Amino acid sequence: MIKVSDYNFSLPEELIAQVPSERRDGSRLMILDRESKTTEDKNFYDIIDYLKKGDVLVINESKVIPARLLGNRENTGAAVEFLLLEQKQDDIWEVIMKPGRKGRKNNFFVFGDDSCKLRAEILDASDDGNKIIKFHYDGIFYEILDAIGKMPLPPYIKECTLDEPTVKERYQTVYAKEKGSAAAPTAGLHFTDELIEKIKFKGIIVAPVTLHVGLGTFRPVKAENAHEHKMHEEYYNIGEKSAYEIDKAKREGRRIIAVGTTSCRTLEACYAKHGVVKAGGDYTDIFIREGYKFQVIDALITNFHLPESTLLMLVSAFYSREEILRAYNNAVENRYRFFSFGDAMFIM
Repeated sequence: MIKVSDYNFSLPEELIAQVPSERRDGSRLMILDRESKTTEDKNFYDIIDYLKKGDVLVINESKVIPARLLGNRENTGAAVEFLLLEQKQDDIWEVIMKPGRKGRKNNFFVFGDDSCKLRAEILDASDDGNKIIKFHYDGIFYEILDAIGKMPLPPYIKECTLDEPTVKERYQTVYAKEKGSAAAPTAGLHFTDELIEKIKFKGIIVAPVTLHVGLGTFRPVKAENAHEHKMHEEYYNIGEKSAYEIDKAKREGRRIIAVGTTSCRTLEACYAKHGVVKAGGDYTDIFIREGYKFQVIDALITNFHLPESTLLMLVSAFYSREEILRAYNNAVENRYRFFSFGDAMFIM
């Protein structure tokens, strides 16, 4: 049995980052060496000193959409909020609706105004209470969404002082391309275009994959036994070139470094299904926790995660629960910043 409470730690609220660091790569970086059991305190731009020619750096190219919509019920004017989770087909989406109890089949909701408007019709409800809705609109959906939607910042970011255009820039990786995430793959937020170019110049291969971050990011572990927790499925895709570079590096004994838990889950899920990292898209609900044997990645760049979360369990499985909690307590003592807009660690 894996007790969820064993992954708790004390975190002062003031260490939960409410805004990103002034420069992306200026955030702090904790280096954890699994072999020597040593810890170093650096800045993120120092990451290049720990990367070697021939390494493959796997990044998640998923792009966060402005998935938070504030609007009204059509016939009563009652306020409503939608969080877009996953596009099921064309204009049909799964959403979290607040308040959700009054949203019934055939109800209509309106977002925006006559110049730029989305009209949403509830078609059904999913097993876990989310709504399946269809959008009606004139024009191009993503252009309307970009105009009226807000970035879906996590609930622990309560005092963000950035304006919406700045949030849309900073809660997005510089290499984001594939629209579909309801939350940012936050380990990638620290990279700049200049840092990526320096990494490539050093002879490190940058291999993009895609995993659209969905409901699992917002779902807490409620069971005391982690084995009873069910992960939400998320879509991933690996392109031909990335699959080739990753597979070749593994065969030649070169390091595969995952940028973030999403890149890690993509690679490990693909290998678990096929016995190799191969090109293609699929859905995964892989839950990496204590006892898991990693098949693909050799190192991991990641932010500091919530207590008792599946992400903390994944990171602990890669090193050990004791060492990760020791590092987290060290981070608290040294005033590292936590969660999405916070600092990072490199576990190698």
